[in-house]
Amino acid sequence: MRRLARWLNHFEDGLIVFILLMMIGLAVYQIVLRNVFSSSLVWVEPLLQNAVLWIGLLGAMIASRRDEHIRIDLLNNYLKPAGRRWLAMVVDLFTCGICALVAWHSMIFLFDEMEGGGNAFPGMPSWILQSMIPVGFSVISLRYLIMFFLDLMHLRPPMKEPHA
Repeated sequence: MRRLARWLNHFEDGLIVFILLMMIGLAVYQIVLRNVFSSSLVWVEPLLQNAVLWIGLLGAMIASRRDEHIRIDLLNNYLKPAGRRWLAMVVDLFTCGICALVAWHSMIFLFDEMEGGGNAFPGMPSWILQSMIPVGFSVISLRYLIMFFLDLMHLRPPMKEPHA
């Protein structure tokens, strides 16, 4: 199981690097085409827009893997370690639930896109590029559910101490 998790982590890391390099390469190529050859590729702009979505969701997935999402931890400053642990469990369940809800509704959106048959650009159905939305939120939801159970069994790595 640990091997699979490590492979998935490397896959996420590699995918975000690949997409970022592809975005930079396509943007530079498009600039050169426009400025040197007075031409451009019609499909690059929508692809880059959707790649930003992928980068954002992959970044959120990586942050959830490390439990490094942005938090408002006002209560953490006033709670003892046991209280922080319970608060973390509540936050983990809340995050899991919200992300599961977003994943569910994004799947409905995706099925509507599949039925509608809209294209992001010629030859590329928009639902393929938007499929990252339910995948990303499902992964985040699953990770926070796992963190909740790890904390419940006292197996979660120690949380960082709040700033003074």
